[in-house]
Amino acid sequence: MNRIDKSAEKYKQLFGDDVPAIHVTDPDFQDILSYFIFGEVFYQGDLGDKQRELVTLVVLATNQTLPQFKAHVSAALNVGLTPVEIKEAVYQCAPYIGFPKTLNAVNEVNEVFKANHIALPLESQKTVDEQNRLQKGLATQVEIFGDVIKKMQKNAPSNQTHIQEYLSAFCFGDFYTRSGLDLKTRELLTFCIVSALGGAEGQVKAHVQGNLNVGNDKERLIDAITHCVPYMGFPRTLNALACINEISPEN
Repeated sequence: MNRIDKSAEKYKQLFGDDVPAIHVTDPDFQDILSYFIFGEVFYQGDLGDKQRELVTLVVLATNQTLPQFKAHVSAALNVGLTPVEIKEAVYQCAPYIGFPKTLNAVNEVNEVFKANHIALPLESQKTVDEQNRLQKGLATQVEIFGDVIKKMQKNAPSNQTHIQEYLSAFCFGDFYTRSGLDLKTRELLTFCIVSALGGAEGQVKAHVQGNLNVGNDKERLIDAITHCVPYMGFPRTLNALACINEISPEN
């Protein structure tokens, strides 16, 4: 099957019979877009359609390209992602893109869910409380990054220890400990989020190593960042690829 036929088949799977307005106004551009995204990128590597849509959602949320994000919420449902998985992927963005942008994405998700008669709120995925969120968050950090986390906290200047505690309790305690997505998926999505930010190469490298530590190998990272190309462009993709190769050099 050639890429034109592949793109038509994949587009229908994701979006049904919806025809984008740009197909009428800019048919050449739409063809380039469709044939590349749905005829090539979607078939590169071993990620399944569910994983691809999760990656797409977090990158579009990071970039705040909300019309496309909303379309992909529907596509995510069409490929079999559960409402919980979709919501948890979006929630995972908050420590990296901030609450305002995450809330924008949550509102778009809620509109799609309501249109599909999905009752809100969804069942809570929370697994921590006020007494143990810091402890469990720190344990998750150590599971991902190793004992270097404890050394970072111990060596932090006294006027900056609160930042380290926020990282443990908020980023990892409030989000990484939630059910709905497993640790490997959350860490892969985080890698895509920080890659899409641009200018966060230090964090990209840290999350490359974190992914390797939790069992997402180099090929999985390359597959994920390849899928990001159409949504965040080549410069940020190439920067992320350079981070992958620095942490895990080619043999």
